[in-house]
Amino acid sequence: MRIQFWGVRGSLPTPQLPSQIQSKIAAILDRLSQQDIETPAARQRFLNALPMWLYGTVGGNTACVSVAFDDPSEIVVFDAGSGIRDLGIALSKQEPRIERYRIFFSHFHWDHIMGLPFFIPAFNPSIQVEFYSPKPYLEKILGDQMLPPYFPVPISAMRAKKSFHCLSNAFTTVPGVNISYKKMWHPQDAYAYRVDDGKHSFIYATDVELSDVDFVHSKENESFFKNVDLIVIDSQYTQEQALEKREWGHSSFQMVADFTAHWGIKCVTLFHHDPTYDDQTLFAYLQETRSYAESMHFKDTRFILATEGLEITL
Repeated sequence: MRIQFWGVRGSLPTPQLPSQIQSKIAAILDRLSQQDIETPAARQRFLNALPMWLYGTVGGNTACVSVAFDDPSEIVVFDAGSGIRDLGIALSKQEPRIERYRIFFSHFHWDHIMGLPFFIPAFNPSIQVEFYSPKPYLEKILGDQMLPPYFPVPISAMRAKKSFHCLSNAFTTVPGVNISYKKMWHPQDAYAYRVDDGKHSFIYATDVELSDVDFVHSKENESFFKNVDLIVIDSQYTQEQALEKREWGHSSFQMVADFTAHWGIKCVTLFHHDPTYDDQTLFAYLQETRSYAESMHFKDTRFILATEGLEITL
């Protein structure tokens, strides 16, 4: 399976300000020497040696992650934050064309649905779009944000072959793939999803405030979390912020490190970044997470930062 990130921010979109871009350019120029520009190879070496927060960006779109499998005609999408607009534009140009989109929602706070009215494939009558959630009244929930005075056209203007599915059992099946779900703690609830293709396992767990119950070795927890290959998980806060913002529904990166090491999860992607954090701050938190994991001797878990455009193949 191939996991791709189209939106990684939490709460609201966070475009880069001109001042932030100018600050990056100034920092790059401060590092530049005459030897770094003498040849094309030297210039490339200089660029490759820049820290990640300077050479690129985390991105400003809200939550949207896709998972592709062997069948190129369909794709699974988790959440429809503002990143789903870019997903729709990019995949509409892809050959062979994707004919079926299966969109699963963790919950329905604005940052997880705001991109749906701008999702181009949903307006194509030859495309099939299937929506999934454990919550009932899915069509009404999604349609309400497109009613006047919030949006100029209703959800009926989306001429794709739409269907809405309320998940009422332990799992749903994409051909050759099992997708299970688990309710996590977040105000008004949020659901984590686990994807198993028979070879690898992946969990999408945004907007979750981890607590002691998530560490309990119950049958449900073990079957969902244990020894997963990759988890994309909410790590919006520092530990100090998490203590100040109890019951806001988000986790600290230290708690995430403890949790994922506890369950033997092999790779952790820190996700749902706070809109107030710039790129330098986020990459500093990634390094703090790695340092914390090393100090706790979590040797078997790899930590990476979710950035727009990131692709991970399992």
